Amino acid sequence: MCQTKIKKRVLTFVCFIFALSLSAQEKEPSVLVFSKTKGYKHKSIPSGIDLFENLQKETHWNIDFSKDANDFTSENLKNYKVVVFLNTTGNILEEKQKKAFQKYINNGNGFVGIHAASDTEKEWTWFTNMIGATFKIHPKVQNATLHIDASSEHSAINHLKKEEVFKDEWYSFLKPVAKHVNVLATLDDTSYETKQINTKSHPITWYHHFYGKVYTLYTFLNFFLKSAKETNIIEMKKDKNEEFFL
Repeated sequence: MCQTKIKKRVLTFVCFIFALSLSAQEKEPSVLVFSKTKGYKHKSIPSGIDLFENLQKETHWNIDFSKDANDFTSENLKNYKVVVFLNTTGNILEEKQKKAFQKYINNGNGFVGIHAASDTEKEWTWFTNMIGATFKIHPKVQNATLHIDASSEHSAINHLKKEEVFKDEWYSFLKPVAKHVNVLATLDDTSYETKQINTKSHPITWYHHFYGKVYTLYTFLNFFLKSAKETNIIEMKKDKNEEFFL
């Protein structure tokens, strides 16, 4: 498969994430993309921001960008329907900011975690339960095979084949991915060089409804963010439920 097609398929996750996280009745939803780092800073963050800026132009959604944890107040967060952690790392929120964010999520708003979001606030139990797993280690960047769970009939993956090959920085996690999540894609640990050999189940993309009402999704998406601006990938269409898809 050519690289452009692969990029399009991986980046499709982004738009589906938003479509499935936002209220179908809200024509111009508001989103906060947060990219603060207190650990490793991924070089793909600027390209990820570029991608969301293009998405904003295509959809006319209200998307704000921030690296300032002071934006995590109850007064400010109520302006958004979804918060995205774009390759955040480390302990990035103070206690009062954590409380404001927890209140925001408990009120039924959406959350999207991209890649290193699982390397964020690793000692905050509430957050690790919400995101579903905590980063441990990764091997070198390389191709690997993903097994797609088509039985879920989830809109984020129904355009993919049962097996797909992508190139990325493949995460392993401190503990097995939480049982309360719904797995959309698993990583075949025999398809790439890793110390995590013979892992029977290695989820890499999943979603769940936190406390039964909050839509939360985590995805491996990372390195293709770097080349997003090089491809004409943002071609939006709208379905009968006013949700946007790539």
